[in-house]
Amino acid sequence: MAFRRYIILFVLSALMCCSCAAKVRHYRLEVVKEYPHDVTSYTQGLFFDGGQMYESTGQYGLSTFRKVELSTGRPLARIDFSRKYFAEGSVMLDGKLYVLTWMNKVAFVYDAETLEYQSTYSYPREGWGLTTDGRGLIASDGSATLYFMSGDFAVKKRLTVRMDGRPVRYLNELEYIDGKIWANVYTTDLIVIIDPETGNVEATVDASGLLPDKLRTAQTDVLNGIAYNKADGRIYLTGKNWPRLYEVRLKEK
Repeated sequence: MAFRRYIILFVLSALMCCSCAAKVRHYRLEVVKEYPHDVTSYTQGLFFDGGQMYESTGQYGLSTFRKVELSTGRPLARIDFSRKYFAEGSVMLDGKLYVLTWMNKVAFVYDAETLEYQSTYSYPREGWGLTTDGRGLIASDGSATLYFMSGDFAVKKRLTVRMDGRPVRYLNELEYIDGKIWANVYTTDLIVIIDPETGNVEATVDASGLLPDKLRTAQTDVLNGIAYNKADGRIYLTGKNWPRLYEVRLKEK
């Protein structure tokens, strides 16, 4: 009898957990407007700060950080990295610009206004995406883990991202939007929207077909680049070596 009561309680508990679990929402994209994007930009990081768009680009010998004119896609100012560095995600926080590198085991810090170099930090992981919640840095490394860090790259919290209980790997470019973390899943056209407290994926965004086939060439690479302009609430997406940057809005499937 006691065993049977245990089984009943176990089943009821499982059902309660299932019923409490939030259903993952699924969105598609509607293009609001499109802009030119430098087709030589192997986009690694994309963000707005003070209404201005910025972009970090990768590849050895081609890595840059750029202050970008939205309407034309041309750089208004730029940092060119040494050929030995492969630049990755970037973000600004508290008057500083942070730029990760992929496998070089270093991260760079610059003055956010002047883009003048300030310091180099040892970075123990592969650098992928980087964003901020306004309090600290949030980084990805291509796994299912997000790293919450202070301004000196000290890890304060690790968070495993899961969808329907399963880890979501290959998290890449990140953006913090309205209290949630948006992450591009590398090599796919999928963006996941993550609860930063639990790591649970609350929604997905299907970006397939965003760049039409007629604009693709042999050099066109994957979706990678999520930017949110707090000044007007607009969201922008692009990809590596894409000729277009898209202002988008979500439509529930």
